[in-house]
Formats: sequence, structure tokens, C-alpha cells
Amino acid sequence: MLQSLRDKMQGWPAIIVLGVAVFAMSFFGIEGYFNSHVETFVAKVGKREVSQQQFQDTINRIRQQQRAQLGDQFDPTVFDKPEFKQQIVDGLISQQLMLQANEDLGMRVSDVALRDTIAANPAFQVDGKFNGDMYRAQLAGAGMTPEMYQDNMRNSMESSLLQDAISGSTVITPADIDRYLDIRLQRRDIRYFVLPRPAPQDSQVTDAQVQDYYKAHQADFMNPEQVSLKYIEVNGADLKADTQPTDEELKKRYQSEIARFGMPEEREVSHILINVPKNATPAQQKAALDKAEKIAAEATPANFTKLAQQDSDDLGSKLQGGDLGWLQKGVTNAAFDAAMFALQKGQISKPVLSDEGYHIIYLRDVRSGQTKPFEQVRGELLKEATAGDRDRVYNETAGKMTDLTSQNPGSLEPAAQALHLEIKQTPLFSRAGGQGIAANPKLIAAAFSNDVLASGNNSPLVNLDKTDSVVVRMDKHIPASAKPVAEVHDTIVQKILDQRIAEAAHQKADVLVQRLAKGEDIAALAQAEHADLKTSNQAERVQQGVPQPVLEQAFKTPHPGADGKPQYASIELDQGTYAVLAVDKVEAADLSKLTAEERQQLYRQMVQVYGGVESQGFVDMLKTKVKIEIAKDRM
Repeated sequence: MLQSLRDKMQGWPAIIVLGVAVFAMSFFGIEGYFNSHVETFVAKVGKREVSQQQFQDTINRIRQQQRAQLGDQFDPTVFDKPEFKQQIVDGLISQQLMLQANEDLGMRVSDVALRDTIAANPAFQVDGKFNGDMYRAQLAGAGMTPEMYQDNMRNSMESSLLQDAISGSTVITPADIDRYLDIRLQRRDIRYFVLPRPAPQDSQVTDAQVQDYYKAHQADFMNPEQVSLKYIEVNGADLKADTQPTDEELKKRYQSEIARFGMPEEREVSHILINVPKNATPAQQKAALDKAEKIAAEATPANFTKLAQQDSDDLGSKLQGGDLGWLQKGVTNAAFDAAMFALQKGQISKPVLSDEGYHIIYLRDVRSGQTKPFEQVRGELLKEATAGDRDRVYNETAGKMTDLTSQNPGSLEPAAQALHLEIKQTPLFSRAGGQGIAANPKLIAAAFSNDVLASGNNSPLVNLDKTDSVVVRMDKHIPASAKPVAEVHDTIVQKILDQRIAEAAHQKADVLVQRLAKGEDIAALAQAEHADLKTSNQAERVQQGVPQPVLEQAFKTPHPGADGKPQYASIELDQGTYAVLAVDKVEAADLSKLTAEERQQLYRQMVQVYGGVESQGFVDMLKTKVKIEIAKDRM
């Protein structure tokens, strides 16, 4: 399947018509030079754009997920690192490529599949069932509307359609599984001993050798460049709203947003879907309509379940007799919604056309909505109004701070005096950051920018958080400098001695391996070296009691020869120590001990991994066929 997909994507004509540009220039004249167009995309994939909003929404979603999963171990600084942002952009580019391929190949996510996926999310459920209030509350907390969330979910699902198809076409044979298991579950009989850390052959280190090492490794002995800053800060948490809203204003807001405080009417429905192909001919459309009208004419509340199980093309609800559960307005497409809310309880609709085909809808029950009284939501409205006013005051103050510090780039004083802000100061810190505010990556970047560090100007506004901003300027600057050799003399001496010890240990281990290969006994050599010979029979790739470097080398070492003679190797451990290894026996995996369920689980894992590799290969192929632009300054 993958090859057919690749073949289908080949050969799109790439036509560059210079005459179009000439015509445009001659027709519109030189005024085009004066009409500027400001690009705002983070990435552009052919004609598709990844907007700054998409980029930020993705980062915010991942940030919320990791904060919930990691708790106190959550590190927010990760999200400001360029390499993390690049990973996000790469993922969004791959998503756009897959979405374009979906369109080219006619693949799409149906409304029913989207609805089922959303309804199955535990975050939107109460007592195991989808709850509209919970759905809207969760989305509101994330700053999203249902429409935004559904668009995001549809894009996410559609971007995985091809990947699922590619994974589904991945062929993993029983022989593939056996080969993997034989390697993974193979066992080996090994013996090894760790050589004692030797003394260096020469323990004298001269001043000249120290100087030579110091010059060769100058970068290891530097005092880092450091700065301290002066700054002024506007923090929304410290601001107060100008006025408190009155009850009259809160009630007005309540009335204008009353829909948010209501439990909307819900309708329990079943349906029968008769598919219409995306590019259906008139004959196919008529055949589908005729079939739908025939079913609608036959359908009654008593036989609807049976007809759905027999004739519906919606695999997600067919086995449940077409049951879609309780639905609210806006969850399905507009045509389905309109028909559903036009029915009376117990009625069955005529065929309703949507993008998927014809629906016959049976309204089984109706649950009327209720609205929370003003008194119950007054606190929530007050909190929102106060927060809104505080945000307004913050934005106004931050804007004034930006203007004043830009107009007076050589000083923070005018802005501090005008806005009644305190000029604060940081301790010295390096490019690795410091304590408090100096740990923020955005502030570190501003501190070491050319404008602040070299030109001595005020920085632009630095947004530390959503409602916390600063403007900084240089206070002190200490350039990087080499530490005096006298200060690091003892450290260098120890490094030179450690290097000599490691070289001596490596040389000793290699000599012992050569002697073993010539026929000497490993037990005798271990005893002569005053080392303990350790044995591990049927060692696995991961197990307790054996150093991991020894295990890794044990499974890289060739099998013993036909005559049963062991294979030997030397292994570097930590701190310049070495081990000597003998592989005495290799035992193949006993595949009969694996249950059918374990093999099936491994099969699924291998399909996922191999499918992921093939999907990435498909994305890489798509990248070669389209122009991709990345605006790193907007990330």
C-alpha cells in the first residue's frame, strides 16, 4: 500500500509561468511595490500555513498535559528551548503534509467518527457518559470553544488517517516475530572479572605538562561571562482593577451570556446511515436516496433497531441499533441538527442529506434544559469581570512601559517615575542562568542580546508570563576569562594521572584478551590479577547483578566457535577501569514458552513501530515534493 501511495503522489506538474508575473506587473503597475504584505506564519508547507496561533495552541496543550502528568517535577523552561519549539514545528509540518495527502487521496473523518471520539474522552464524561456541561466547562478552562476543539480534533484525526492506513498495510510475518524474539530472548553464559585500577606508570607530572594540558584544554578552565541587570516590572498579580462591577452590570453580563449557564436541551436519537460516495454519480445518489426512502417508509419505533442493525452503513452505531445517545445542538452537522430538533418525541424523519450520506433519524426521547440562577453564578461572573479589568490595566501599563523605555533607550528612570515602578536589580549570572527572575530563558536571551549587551540599550518588552513583563538594561558585564593556571593546577595534575591510569588499564585488558585467545585459562588470569571471576549463566540483555556495559558487550561478542572455544573481549567501565569478558555459550530463545496472547501483543507493537518508520518515510518523501518555509523568528 505504501508504494501505491508514493506512486500516486508522484508526477504532479510543477509549472512556473513567467508570463503570469509579467502580466500582473503590467496590469497592476508599479503600485504593487507600495502595498506591503506582512507574513505571520510560523511555517508554510506549499500553500498551507501553520499560524502562530496553531503553534502556540499546540505548545499550550502540551504544557497543560505535562503539568498534569508531572506535577511538581514539571519544568516550564523546556518550552522555551529552541530545540523543543523546532520539534513542535516539525510535527505541525508533518500534520499539514498528511492533511494535504488526505485531500489528494480523498480520505476524511466523518462527523459520526468525530462525535464518537469526543464522547469517548473521559474528561468530558460524568458517571461514564458524555456530559455537555462538563464538555463546555473543560473547553472554557482551556480557552477554547467547541468549534475550535472540534476543528483541532478533526485535523488531528485526519492527520493520522494515512498513518493508520500505512500501519495497517505493514506486513509482519510469524517468521519476523520469531527472529526478533530469538534475538531479544537469547541467553548467554558469561564469565568476567574487573581489573583493579592500576597505578600510573609515571606518577610525576611536571609544570610543563600541566601547562601543555592547560593550553590544549583552555575551554575547560574558563570563568563564564556574567552580567547583572537593572529592570522594571509590570506584574498583573500586583495590579488592582480601577472599579468593582455593580450587580446591575453583572446581571447584564449574565443575560448576555446566559447560554453558558444553561443545561441545553438534549435529544436521545438513533439513526440509520446510507452512505453516498464522495464523488458519487447522479445514479449513485439516486440509488442511495431510493434505498433511504424505502427504509424510512418501513421504519417504526418498534423495528428501527432491527433495520439499523441490518441496513445502516455507520459501523460505529450499527451494532447498537443505530443508538447515538443523548445529543445537544451543535454536536452534529447542521442538516442533522435541524432535522433532529424539528422532530417530536417518537417521530422518525424522512431521509436527511449530509456529507456522509442519507440519515433516517429516530427521536427516542427529549430532556429539557435548565438555567442556573444569577445568584448561583454571581461569584464566577465577578471573578471574570475583575480578571478582565486587571488584564486591561496590565495591558495598558505594559504598553506605556514599552513606549517610555523605547523613547528613552538609555535609561529606565523616565518609565519608572511615570509609572511609579521600582527599579530592581539582579545578581550576576551567566548564560546558564541564575536565581529568581534570572532563571527565565527569555530574560537570559534579552540580557545577552546585542542590543542590551553591546549597545547598552533598554531591552524590548520581555514577557515572562501571560501577565508579567519586564524591561531590562545592563548594569554590570564581566567578560569570560581564563582561570589562572595556579588555580586549576591540582585539578589538571589529577586529570593527567587519571588519563595515564585509563591508558594503562586499557593496555592491560587488551593484553589479557590476547593471552586468552591463545589458550590461557581465564580463572588463572583472574587469580593472577587478584580479581574475582564472576559467572552468569543464561544471562539476559537486562538483568540485575551484572554491569550494563558487560551485558551490552556480551551480546555484541560473536558466538563461540564450532569447537566450543569461548569468545573474549575487553570492556571499558567507569572511571578508567576495564573488565575482561568470556562468552562461553549462546542459547537460543525457547519460543514455545510464549503464549498466543504474548505473541499477539508483540505483533501489535512491531506493527506500530514498523508502521511509524514507514509513515515517517512517507512524510520525508512528501517533504521532497513541496516547498517548506520556517520563520524561526516567529517561534
